[in-house]
Amino acid sequence: MEKEFKRIVDDIRRSKRITKTDLTYIFENAEGNEDYLFEAARNTAEIFYGKQIYIRGLIEFTNYCKNDCYYCGIRRSNAKTERYRLTEDDILSCCDIGKELGFKTFVLQGGEDPYFTDDRIADLVRKIKERHPSCAVTLSIGEKSYESYQKFYNAGADRYLLRHETANEDHYKKLHPSAMSGKNRKNCLLNLKEIGFQVGCGIMVGTPHQTTQHIYEDIVFMQELQPHMIGIGPFIPHKDTPFCNEPRGSVRQTLLLLAILRLLFPKALLPATTALGTADALGREKGILAGANVLMPNLSPVDARKKYLLYDGKICTGEEAAECNMCLRRRVERIGYSVADSRGDHPDAVI
Repeated sequence: MEKEFKRIVDDIRRSKRITKTDLTYIFENAEGNEDYLFEAARNTAEIFYGKQIYIRGLIEFTNYCKNDCYYCGIRRSNAKTERYRLTEDDILSCCDIGKELGFKTFVLQGGEDPYFTDDRIADLVRKIKERHPSCAVTLSIGEKSYESYQKFYNAGADRYLLRHETANEDHYKKLHPSAMSGKNRKNCLLNLKEIGFQVGCGIMVGTPHQTTQHIYEDIVFMQELQPHMIGIGPFIPHKDTPFCNEPRGSVRQTLLLLAILRLLFPKALLPATTALGTADALGREKGILAGANVLMPNLSPVDARKKYLLYDGKICTGEEAAECNMCLRRRVERIGYSVADSRGDHPDAVI
């Protein structure tokens, strides 16, 4: 079994391809063999990034959302969520603090909030770039039109994160209301790539009804898209959603998939997500040791963090930005890595 496991890992690393049979084999036979996979993933990441970890300053600027995704704590129907919006001054202040702390990328993440029109977002991006021209701006604000994405890009946005959640349309329908479409989500990603963004997609591991077949279809879609970034983390239920009683996704399976993605996408920017750190106290370290090379500490004001709860138990909701930043830097150093002093762009990105 060990010999076959190593053969499969070596073949994936060489060919940058994986079959559903091999994916299943890894998931089912990783016990006692996963160290070989994780080492291969780390070695692959080091070819392009050395032992450098890139940090992104996350600013969760609104928890209003017009969507009603069944897994999400800020879904429209959750009347128990205390809603908030950061002001423009709040957001710019977060960026100023982040720059002082050494951040070179700011991630504006929020629900699909109609208050933040295209013009408001574009104006905000322009102001951030004017104040911090050496920094990258990443948007993570959901499904928009091609014209909207073009406006954000023209304003200076560099990157866009949009998890596709699942490439299987039937599975997508089990996670989202009928007004939403997996096809549209994937088209948004293709549009973003065409416009010129550094594009990130991704999934939750262990969502209700997810199968290995679904994960394999996700990989096939990712290989078609060739994203610059891929964000995955374990599914964690929120108490005020229809999935409140569903089990958490597996940390172990998340780490295995993270390592597989590193072998398939050697240059990709792969975060060790907050969800991974929530599900396992050492989850972010384990993610880095499985091939991840991005961390996203929170720059949001503390009172806002406690309200932006996509899932239960989220870590770092009470830490100030400086405290959170220094904690992560120490964690990275303890496992033999260091935080890079750069924007951390994809090697093939046109800057």
